[in-house]
Amino acid sequence: MRIVIIGCGVVGAAIAYELSQTPQYSITVLEKTIPAQGATGAALGIAMGVISHKVKGRNWRLREASLKRYAALLPELAAVTGQPVPHNAQGILSLCFEAADLPRWQSLQAIRQEQGWPLEIWPPAQVATACPHLRLDTVVAGIYSPQDLQIAPKTLTEALIAGAQQRGVTLQVASPVVGFERQGDRLEAVQTESARYEADWVIVTAGLGSADLTQQLQDLGEPLPLVPVLGQGIRVRSPQPLGLATFQPVINGDDVHLVPLGEREYGVAATVEFPEDGNVMPLPQEAALATLWQQAIAYCPPLQGCEILETWYGLRPRPQGQAAPVIKPLAAKSNVILATGHYRNGVLLAPATAQAVVDLLAAESSRDKGQSSTASTTADPAKGRSRSDHRPHQN
Repeated sequence: MRIVIIGCGVVGAAIAYELSQTPQYSITVLEKTIPAQGATGAALGIAMGVISHKVKGRNWRLREASLKRYAALLPELAAVTGQPVPHNAQGILSLCFEAADLPRWQSLQAIRQEQGWPLEIWPPAQVATACPHLRLDTVVAGIYSPQDLQIAPKTLTEALIAGAQQRGVTLQVASPVVGFERQGDRLEAVQTESARYEADWVIVTAGLGSADLTQQLQDLGEPLPLVPVLGQGIRVRSPQPLGLATFQPVINGDDVHLVPLGEREYGVAATVEFPEDGNVMPLPQEAALATLWQQAIAYCPPLQGCEILETWYGLRPRPQGQAAPVIKPLAAKSNVILATGHYRNGVLLAPATAQAVVDLLAAESSRDKGQSSTASTTADPAKGRSRSDHRPHQN
């Protein structure tokens, strides 16, 4: 079976890696630039699963599935590629500033205990002992999740695609998709500027680019509207480790994250800036970045003594009219699968998305095989072949 994946951010790479474990699949990944650009390249890779207030339904199932997969995936990638993926397994500490919010955290703690995930609520004195660099005069508690983590997005993406390539996956960089070839309600091939790729299945994982691609396919299914939401961040270097060198968790205060990056470097992120006019690409606002910086300093004053190395921004794909992420066939009879629109959770949800696509592809392929088998029993005597011979090849 020939599978074409469009887009090689962390989600596309994860899908390629998981699908590559099925030898019957012939997989090509088309990336318009190079892997891990776009939203992946601008992310800090914070995987807020247990500490998230998503406690049931699809939102929690995806988070839990990803956390479980990462526990095995990270050592697996190190073994397969020979290069460990940098990650911070010291958990996430979220600061609670309002006593009125404590019951909600206590309820979450009880739910997570029932689900088998540890979640701790620390009094300010315990937070001070663990993280002496934080200003705690307005903090009423710290919520600590030891199982959540942070993963270097670019290195993770590169490791996933390298592992996939070792199993025969082909990666084509600098290969923007310019068109599609159709046969009825299915795609037969994907066209780039320089080549044509025949496909039994096409998986769209192109982030914001998925909107334009589905627009090209609107005769086969509903286009996917995505809103570009801009996020800015700051990378700094401290003269010495912030807090204890032996305990460097990700810290979250009012949705402003302080992320240890190693070598006394830290990321401060991220703003959430919506476009003023629908789908018009927003531009980074200096005022928003300045506010982010002041919010971080408010709970971590030693940041004022850090050297600012760079500022950056990226655009996140936020679906309109449906929940993020979008993981589904483009249409009922289509051989196009959408796996995109992860908004702020691409790294967190990449493993679960990949498994969902594996399952979806297996189910859809089994359904098509059943239909093909039924059709093949109806011979066409006039042409001496079955009426199913013109169908896209499925095996």
